[in-house]
Amino acid sequence: MSKLMMIFALCALVGCKANNNNDGMARVKIETNKGDIVVMLYDDTPKHKANFLKLAKDGTYEGTLFHRVIKDFMIQAGDPNSKTASKDQQLGDGDVGYTIPAEFVYPKRFHKRGALAAARQGDQVNPKKESSGCQFYIVTGTVYNDSTLVNYEKRKDYGVLDAAFRKLVMQHASEIRKMQADKDEKGLMAMQDKLLAEAREQVKDVPGFKFTPEQKEAYTTVGGTPHLDGDYTVFGEVIEGMDVVDEIQHVATGTADRPLDDVVIKKVTILED
Repeated sequence: MSKLMMIFALCALVGCKANNNNDGMARVKIETNKGDIVVMLYDDTPKHKANFLKLAKDGTYEGTLFHRVIKDFMIQAGDPNSKTASKDQQLGDGDVGYTIPAEFVYPKRFHKRGALAAARQGDQVNPKKESSGCQFYIVTGTVYNDSTLVNYEKRKDYGVLDAAFRKLVMQHASEIRKMQADKDEKGLMAMQDKLLAEAREQVKDVPGFKFTPEQKEAYTTVGGTPHLDGDYTVFGEVIEGMDVVDEIQHVATGTADRPLDDVVIKKVTILED
């Protein structure tokens, strides 16, 4: 039996526009050995904002590394284990003993270049998509053209159908296994056609996926990582220091995308207005 497949577009390069409506929003300076990055924390993701401010006040990030750097994608930091890590130590599993409930403010908050978002464990062990209590990443991403975004919208629609189809397959798993054991190819094809028809009926009233005008403008001008939208909480953005982010994303990396030369967070400071 043939299988439906979901194909997601991956990313690669960019530029960031600061939100001008930032009055009253908290600003935090991340001082690194490559330079300073200033981020603005969104008020409409209050749990993530409060947690980031708490960790900043507590000095949790001081001495941690940008331990995962992927050019044209993102730079990730915040693993407490990275403070004392040896050069060959695998990083990315460190935490502060808690997670944060997802705060998806989508499509208003999305993965444009410069977006600040929370890392998390995968869906299999984290179906609610709860965020790491400490690890975060900053998007670098890539610029997309209009036709690529249109194709992406189509793939997202296909993904909805695919999910419905897979759920139906699981519901009929015992019948399918029996047909496979009996080498009943005709029965398997008939079952596939039946389940596809049922899946299409289930999703026929689901609105088609469309990027907003704001997303289209960002992804076709400054860029980003649209395939992460709706799966990871975006809770802020870079308002100063994207040149530093770019310098970090271009460093040489080794195993598990860890920089060969440590990129260190020296201090994190809450800025006063």
